[in-house]
Amino acid sequence: MNKQLDVITIGEAMAMFVATQTGDLSEVEQFIKRVAGAELNVATGLARLGLNVGWVSRIGDDSFGQFVINSLKKEGIDATGVTCDPRFATGFQVKSKVENGTDPIVEYFRKNSAASHLSLDDFNDNYFASARHLHLSGVAAALSDSSYALLDHTARTMKAQGKTISFDPNLRPVLWKSEAEMVEKLNHLAFQADWVLPGLKEGMILTGQQTPEAIADFYLTRGVKAVVLKTGADGAWYKTTDGEKGCVAPVKVDKVVDTVGAGDGFAVGVISALLEGRSLRDAVTRGNKIGALAIQVQGDSEGLPTREALGE
Repeated sequence: MNKQLDVITIGEAMAMFVATQTGDLSEVEQFIKRVAGAELNVATGLARLGLNVGWVSRIGDDSFGQFVINSLKKEGIDATGVTCDPRFATGFQVKSKVENGTDPIVEYFRKNSAASHLSLDDFNDNYFASARHLHLSGVAAALSDSSYALLDHTARTMKAQGKTISFDPNLRPVLWKSEAEMVEKLNHLAFQADWVLPGLKEGMILTGQQTPEAIADFYLTRGVKAVVLKTGADGAWYKTTDGEKGCVAPVKVDKVVDTVGAGDGFAVGVISALLEGRSLRDAVTRGNKIGALAIQVQGDSEGLPTREALGE
């Protein structure tokens, strides 16, 4: 019998080698090994806040795959839905070190990875039924047609069961055949979600609209219950299907170190607060707070706080 979970997410995790010094990656000789992956970042953040989280993926029968499993255990994330696939390798990435707030250079080695072979075979009815919420990201949707089919089937199934769903578009244009396909398929997933969490530029690309309210209305008129847009230096803007809307100012930080993972931290804040029954405004406020913590440290998940560190 599966234990009851608060959240399940589906995605790819990779070993990540972060440069220990700034400069061109070709000149760097020493790296720190970490795990990376948008959906795993969210799972990690939610687990640190005390939620019971499951993560579904495929890894290779290799040291990187075991590294991912060890990381799940360390964070207390349920790995029942992780399959070891000896036919394919676990992906990895190399990331430059930045200290001035600019985006780091990231080189990916993920083509034909084990996670790209996620498929409907990875859907376990009982396991997914054990969770009350599903979080999906556009990264896993872009990995392959079979991975997309798994996300679509899971979203439709859990929606029919009355579970809540959140969706972060997390656009990765390089992984798609065309922008048109990316827009069509990601919007199809977004329309099944209760809470959609795009960045402002992502929203413009996906909807063709230019303002936060127009972007929100695009989704709200198609069944989404709440849209929260990350608006960068302006913080975040939200609107619900019943017309509630507002702007939440960003949390000011003294120094931006690494922007990677900020959106995942934001998602952690919003999702965790809404699952606790808090108001959407409180949820967005927490999202801004955790996003601000994420950009003050080197690494994708190092800034994600525990409940105690969150101070709420």
